[in-house]
Amino acid sequence: MRGVIGRSVTVWLAGWLLLQAGGAMAQDASGDVWNQVEHKFADSSGVKIHYAALGAKEGTAPLVVMIHGFPDFWYSWRKQMRALADNGYRAVAVDLRGYNLSDKPKGVENYAMPLLVSDIAAVVKAEHRERAVIVGHDWGGSVAWNVAMRKPEITELLIICNLPHPAGIAREIATNPEQKKNSEYAFNFQKPDAHKAISLERLTQWVTDPAARERYLAAFQQSDVEAMMNYYKANYPKPDAPPPPANFTFPKVKVPVLMFHGLEDQALLPGALNGTWQWVEKDLTIVTIPGASHFVQQDAPEMVSNTMVDWLGRRKQK
Repeated sequence: MRGVIGRSVTVWLAGWLLLQAGGAMAQDASGDVWNQVEHKFADSSGVKIHYAALGAKEGTAPLVVMIHGFPDFWYSWRKQMRALADNGYRAVAVDLRGYNLSDKPKGVENYAMPLLVSDIAAVVKAEHRERAVIVGHDWGGSVAWNVAMRKPEITELLIICNLPHPAGIAREIATNPEQKKNSEYAFNFQKPDAHKAISLERLTQWVTDPAARERYLAAFQQSDVEAMMNYYKANYPKPDAPPPPANFTFPKVKVPVLMFHGLEDQALLPGALNGTWQWVEKDLTIVTIPGASHFVQQDAPEMVSNTMVDWLGRRKQK
């Protein structure tokens, strides 16, 4: 794990997982959900948040709320939605504000983290549930961490894909020259007119499936690129920011946490995983995946889906 050590951390080996996570969890993981999802909207203080839902009817099964990152939309979770729905969960994938079918309010202030957290709370409420499993990747991972810290009352369990704890990221940007260098793209996104240099076609280049890429381009054409940059302007550490003070504390996450990290990720290096156990109160499971990059849920979809369903199922039995 490249130096990641600590108590209460479980590293699951890929081969063992693939042997253990078979059976029902492998049901039709390749089936596309595009024409099968239900499209719904939540009201977050006047901002409409779109989400797609698959599986059991609302209120009748455990709720899993999934949050995408940059540049992405709800469809990022298509493989996990299928696996979860096939195993008795109601899988809900959100379009973050600014993206695809969700509202796109103007102004950096409208993308501050407390508002993003409130958007997810609005989705849980729209599903008529008090609590949900919260899942996030990239910026969605940052939102998911903050939902768990700021709204523990709605957080059943927490699953994170390639987004170390915000404290770990801030530390690495301030103290690790390689991470600071690799964060240069994010610092550039913080510049006033960053959105003017963004090509929608280039935003889709990471999508390897040609059919999916067409859907991504259509979603980005409905999105607001300036809003995408506002996530960085409102929430990302500045290039000259000092490391967090030694006595600075985050609210501890009070639920079990499952983390996936594709080790080929160059945007978020795995050193930021060090010390994650300081910020969680219960068991922490870290799954590192060689060969997978930043979009780990798409680079290793079976591994992520099967592990997720297995991990959730074990906690449901307790």
